[in-house]
Amino acid sequence: MKPVALFTHPACLGHDMGPYHPECPDRLRVVLQALEHPNFASLLREQAPEATRDQLCLAHPASHVDRILAIRPAEDERVSIDPDTIVGHGSQQAMLRAAGGAIAAVDSVMEGWAGAAFAAIRPPGHHAEQHRAMGFCFFNNAAIAARHARTRWGLDRVAVVDFDVHHGNGTEDIFASDPSLFYASSHQHPCYPGTGSARDTGVANNVVNAPLPPGSGSAAFRAAWEDRIIPALSAWQPQLLIISAGFDAHKADPLAELQIETEDFAWLTDRLLDIADSHCRGRVVSLLEGGYDLGALAASTASHVTRLMRI
Repeated sequence: MKPVALFTHPACLGHDMGPYHPECPDRLRVVLQALEHPNFASLLREQAPEATRDQLCLAHPASHVDRILAIRPAEDERVSIDPDTIVGHGSQQAMLRAAGGAIAAVDSVMEGWAGAAFAAIRPPGHHAEQHRAMGFCFFNNAAIAARHARTRWGLDRVAVVDFDVHHGNGTEDIFASDPSLFYASSHQHPCYPGTGSARDTGVANNVVNAPLPPGSGSAAFRAAWEDRIIPALSAWQPQLLIISAGFDAHKADPLAELQIETEDFAWLTDRLLDIADSHCRGRVVSLLEGGYDLGALAASTASHVTRLMRI
């Protein structure tokens, strides 16, 4: 069995949107601390490279890329794109390493030296639309990685599945008109950003949304995947599976009201590995998205990566 690759970079800790912001550097610190446990000794620990401008333009127009990269605050300054999405002195390096880590994770499984890959990166990406940074997100790491898989590796069908508690409006915005890409999401509704209707199906039934009301617990979460998302994903027969792995659906998370347990993330990871084994030659790439209770984030990420390692 091939090992799992872990991609990260210290620059991802340098993105700081200010005191009390929930998307804080400690999120990544607790994830990396959890993955230092002896259970994870076999992980292949890799440095996330910087994404190039051309790679960012796989999912965003050059005007958006250049507008974001032109924001370069001084060391003691911050620039707000919106009230939630703020650029600090170290943010640009973090953005480039986050997108680059997602791309390198794809390459690791396509080259065959890793069986799966997890990118412990920030800032997250799934709210970043083609033309708009929002929701803590600047560039859409998952969409960039998916388009890279198509461009470099010639794949015809790449899927992104998203279990973050917030709908990945950015990924849907980029994927909905592209029949070679599939996007599926379970998410709380109503909740930020207010998108993700079950009626939205994309240009070729390539979008599947499973909105869940506040207070939904494990049974509803598992049913949404087992009854709606997994059958559609399996029928679409992806050649590569990318996971937007947000852990803010956990019952301890302060930003939403789903009641998901740590064990539910392990269960879902196993089901997604089954799909990957059936259709993708086992190739799975997972990218860190949300998760804002530090203890729940650390435990849930460890559970998820443990299952990726198939131990």
